Amino acid sequence: MDASPDVIARTPRTALILTGGGARAAYQVGVMLAIVKLQRNRRRNPFPILSGTSAGAINAAGVACLADNFGKAVTILATLWRNMHASHIYRADPAGIGISGLRWLSALTLGWLLRNPPRSLLDNTPLHDLLSRHLDFKGIQRSISNGALHAVSITASGYESGESISFFQSHPSAHPWQRVHRIGIKSAISVNHLLASSAIPFIFPATKIHREFFGDGSMRQLAPISPAIHLGATKVMIIGAGRTTSTRERSSMEIPPSLAQIAGHALSSIFLDGLAVDIERMQRINKTLSLIPPEIREQNGMALRPIETLIISPSQRLDRIAADHASALPWPVKALLTSIGAMNRRGGALTSYLLFEKPYTSALIDLGYEDTMQRSQEVGTFLDL
Repeated sequence: MDASPDVIARTPRTALILTGGGARAAYQVGVMLAIVKLQRNRRRNPFPILSGTSAGAINAAGVACLADNFGKAVTILATLWRNMHASHIYRADPAGIGISGLRWLSALTLGWLLRNPPRSLLDNTPLHDLLSRHLDFKGIQRSISNGALHAVSITASGYESGESISFFQSHPSAHPWQRVHRIGIKSAISVNHLLASSAIPFIFPATKIHREFFGDGSMRQLAPISPAIHLGATKVMIIGAGRTTSTRERSSMEIPPSLAQIAGHALSSIFLDGLAVDIERMQRINKTLSLIPPEIREQNGMALRPIETLIISPSQRLDRIAADHASALPWPVKALLTSIGAMNRRGGALTSYLLFEKPYTSALIDLGYEDTMQRSQEVGTFLDL
């Protein structure tokens, strides 16, 4: 909420913020399908500004590449996610999993002898091929030129600089920005930006862009809403990858948490906590600004402005849904996850990020659609559908 005055749009612009979460990002597609259903003109893109992080970056780019036909863009994304297999994202065959396992075993036992230690647990080469086949990145500039899109931002985390970098392609009126540990850089969005933004730490390898290696954009992203605001958003719709409220009660544990449970907890902290904190901060600032008359804010040169917000998040626990569909994974992946305790409800959080299989992704799409249709009047009013 700290954009400089020259970035503030003269006309109201609504931003769509798509967060990280691995396979959980299928939920976002369900929400967008409901929006298409609610629209009078299904070609119109209701989100001039798109901001994506991690797997959400892939969905954001998918819309941006065909922003001049929003309905078609969302339909293509839905087809991809409904027919998803783990082998489309990472090597899930026995050889691929076996080689990865041997490399890590060798690193643990003979690390001092290895000249090239393993870069990640899984090989995401298939994801590169999938994105290259299905996304026409030239469509981003076409959509900007014809007015269907104002800007798209893809956030990644620099391993050397430790900074959160938002690469954005936009209308010339949008400008780069710099804050503490977060920077906005103009750049033509490419497949490498998506691979970098979605490189879950330890799971997928870092990707080099220019001079630096980048990993998952959710890491060190202190203000997930900020890129959209810097690009001129006056309203933001946020689609989360986890429930914003929890009704769980603490219960006694007889055995220590498994490696999978610890890893799932760590990933949830990376993907979910930063957004929750930023939403709370924005709501607090909105409340404070509502107490200050607009003319007083203008007289004192206050760049802050209230941001109208709509948040859509899963009504059900995605780790529980993942546990119900975990058997859909290829057996080599199941064997790997079983060894660290991920193939049960206590390890379901980790599985929920890696379960790129259509029974699970279809269930999340359906949930996203249902959650949004339950709030159809609110969504329609917010987006002026």
